[in-house]
Amino acid sequence: MSERGTRRALLIGLLIAATPAWAEPSVTILDLPFRARALRGPGSEVAIAVATSGLLPLARARNANPAVVEPEAPIAVVWGDSGGAALSLVDGQVATTLLGAEAVEGLAAAETPRGALPGSRRAVAGPLSVHLANPVPALAGGPEQAGSLVLRERQPVAMGGDPKPVPVATTTLSAAPDTAFALRRPRIGRLDGRPIVLAVTIAPAGGAALALFAKAEPGAGTPPGTGWTLLARGPEQPTGPGGQPLKPAAIADFSGTGQPQVAAVAAPDGAGQLQLWTLEPGALRLAQEAPGYTNVSPGEGEADLAALVEPERKGAPELALPIADRSAVAILSLKAGIRERWRAPLPGLAAFGLASLGRGPGTRLLVGLADGRIAVVTP
Repeated sequence: MSERGTRRALLIGLLIAATPAWAEPSVTILDLPFRARALRGPGSEVAIAVATSGLLPLARARNANPAVVEPEAPIAVVWGDSGGAALSLVDGQVATTLLGAEAVEGLAAAETPRGALPGSRRAVAGPLSVHLANPVPALAGGPEQAGSLVLRERQPVAMGGDPKPVPVATTTLSAAPDTAFALRRPRIGRLDGRPIVLAVTIAPAGGAALALFAKAEPGAGTPPGTGWTLLARGPEQPTGPGGQPLKPAAIADFSGTGQPQVAAVAAPDGAGQLQLWTLEPGALRLAQEAPGYTNVSPGEGEADLAALVEPERKGAPELALPIADRSAVAILSLKAGIRERWRAPLPGLAAFGLASLGRGPGTRLLVGLADGRIAVVTP
């Protein structure tokens, strides 16, 4: 090689060496004066309640129209036996506003309404709330299950005049014959502008399946609050080695095509199969799956251990959840297959919650650890 060629090769090598590598995600511990045991993310019932309750300096009033969908509260809420806090994103940093534990506990009590299955949490989206009810003995051992799925829809109220009670339309759905609903928090999504509800059913032999319910198209002869029916069902799948049935992680347009898909984890206490389901006429079809992930934690009940990571602009969201042994958290793209973009080791095991603040590169993940600390993951 000529001297000129040698110098060029050396220069290229130096430039490559000087080019900064992609930054690894960083993990810090949030400074809180209490040990936490519960975490709720933006858009959750507790976060919206805190944001509209007057507990925060800039709290906003709840909309007087019961049919209006409340905008997502851009805060997360964490609490323990000796304190609570609202967490928000300010200039790229997680800011804390301390709250009384009793106040947060009072707001969180609404997650399990009267008549709901003990230990369950309802799902809320605008005027619609869904909860499990009518406890029945477990069909295949394990914790009790639910015989009914109760949907309550607040109806519009004419403005003006004397205050009027908000009318509520209630629909009670049953699982398929000889099945029950698993102790899995229902999920609410939207399909073609209509609300849809996702639940998990259990068969007598212990197999679990996803069940998607939808509201009938409005029209003549369809009274408000009625018309809910089974839209699609997935195949039965065996439970994990510890008896845990599959658990939904999210409903979202992961493909960017405008149609919702379902992300769930089968055998979440075992191999942890992350699955992506697409909707077909009358059925849910398994489109993709990848082992090595979980969204459950032993002893933590229905803690949310998965969160959507929204793009900064238009685009498909990604999914954040722990790896199978809960020692790290990963962000995955579910567009055109399941692809892990990165993972961050945690200073403890993910346990009682995972939430996402911000969007795109400014996202911060909050992870509740088994020792009561809150880890902040910066991509």
